[in-house]
Amino acid sequence: MRKWAPLLTVCLATLMLLVDITIVSVAIPAMTTSLNSSLSALQWTVDLYVLVLAALLMAAGSVSDLVGRRKVYLVGLVVFALASLACGLATDSAFLIAARGVQGFGAATMLSTNIALLANTYEGKERSIAFGVWGAVNGISAAAGPILGGALTQYVGWRWIFLINLPVAAVALLLAWRYVRESRDPRGGRLDVPGTITFTAAATLVIYGLIRVGEDGWSSPTPLVMFAGAIVALVVFVLVERRAAHPMVDLAVVRTSSFGALMLGALVLSGTAFAALVFVSIWAQTVLHMSAVQAGLVLTPLGLTAFFVSGIFGRVMNRIAPRWPIGIGLLLIGVGSLLDMLVTPESSWTALLPGLLVAGAGVGLSSPTLASAAAAAAPASKAGMAGGAVNTLRQLGFALGIPIMTSVLSASIRPILGNSGHFTDLDTTTEMVAGGQSDDVLATLPAAARTPASQAIRDAYTSGLDSVFLLSGVCALVTGVIVLLLVRRASHESEPEPVGKHAAHTA
Repeated sequence: MRKWAPLLTVCLATLMLLVDITIVSVAIPAMTTSLNSSLSALQWTVDLYVLVLAALLMAAGSVSDLVGRRKVYLVGLVVFALASLACGLATDSAFLIAARGVQGFGAATMLSTNIALLANTYEGKERSIAFGVWGAVNGISAAAGPILGGALTQYVGWRWIFLINLPVAAVALLLAWRYVRESRDPRGGRLDVPGTITFTAAATLVIYGLIRVGEDGWSSPTPLVMFAGAIVALVVFVLVERRAAHPMVDLAVVRTSSFGALMLGALVLSGTAFAALVFVSIWAQTVLHMSAVQAGLVLTPLGLTAFFVSGIFGRVMNRIAPRWPIGIGLLLIGVGSLLDMLVTPESSWTALLPGLLVAGAGVGLSSPTLASAAAAAAPASKAGMAGGAVNTLRQLGFALGIPIMTSVLSASIRPILGNSGHFTDLDTTTEMVAGGQSDDVLATLPAAARTPASQAIRDAYTSGLDSVFLLSGVCALVTGVIVLLLVRRASHESEPEPVGKHAAHTA
């Protein structure tokens, strides 16, 4: 128990914070009624959590290197638990949204330390097993959120999607307090405040811009201003890091082809494997008329396959050059996404099964190896920076994938709805259908028009899914090839190293 307790506490925290990305989505209708709020207002309970989580990951990773990864992890656990309690007790939407932002802060501090904590606790075969199990938890979290959220909302009440975190956090806190040892940057540099501010500003602006794209479109002035501001902040960040005595991000590491390809792999993995699942869930509920729990179950083949593949192959990953499992994993995600294009307007959910299984195997291969390879690409003292970087890119991939795929989906839906002749306000109808409000659209039509209009919606959404799957498949395939060509095993990985000295180096 003592040997694997650090792994258990890290996995419990990872499961909580990743499940909380998607668990709210299926509960929003019930929350709207309970809090007497609007759907657009409560959508921020999802957006703000991801925004804060992604924006602060790098800063939290840098802080953990300096003040101690165990300390930062424990603080994150406490903040996450208290914010979860506040969410569960919220009496209005404004308080709930604010509490979700605080919860995102706690999630960022926990997630930024995961890779470094595992890398500094285990070595050799045990390290491969640990990263394999951790990667499996990452994979299954994608499917667990909608299922758990649907079940709790349907049978207990929406507040329990937050309150259920409290006992889990208590167990994780106890294990971490007793069994996780402290590690930090032995050089003890200062916190890079200018770098932290400029990077957080850049991440916040680009994510907020992407969120507004989903509401206003790509040509709206607000997202364009946000993106311009993000570019300026990013340029300032690079200039600051080049001159900083103790930079938050080691640009020498970032400039290497291996680390750069790993970061691209992290971005594309989340964007292609997980962002599309949001639209699969909407399709299952609004086109196939499944319940929230049933729609969540549709996604389980991917998560379960990722879980088992990570557990099986995690034992041998330390003997394989990282480019192979990461590159092949991304290729499998691409193939799985293209297989999902087999879905037709007359298909049931089983049409997606082959693609979900293949993509799940790709996630199971690439996810744990990606984490450990990132730790290996940086010096041991920068394990927190490397962990924060790879996790930041994974969250950015999800945040970037949603609005991009929404635009692609809507572009495919709109002409089919228009050609059907059943809808007048195409902009509003397209937005509602893409967002899972097909029943509300049909309710506004005369009874005689509802059956053919329903078929048009089915045709349109299926076409949109095909476009989303095509985009995901091509991006994953291209990135898989790039990883195979550029990522190389670090030279220091050929021989095992003592835990206390260079424990963060791993394959």
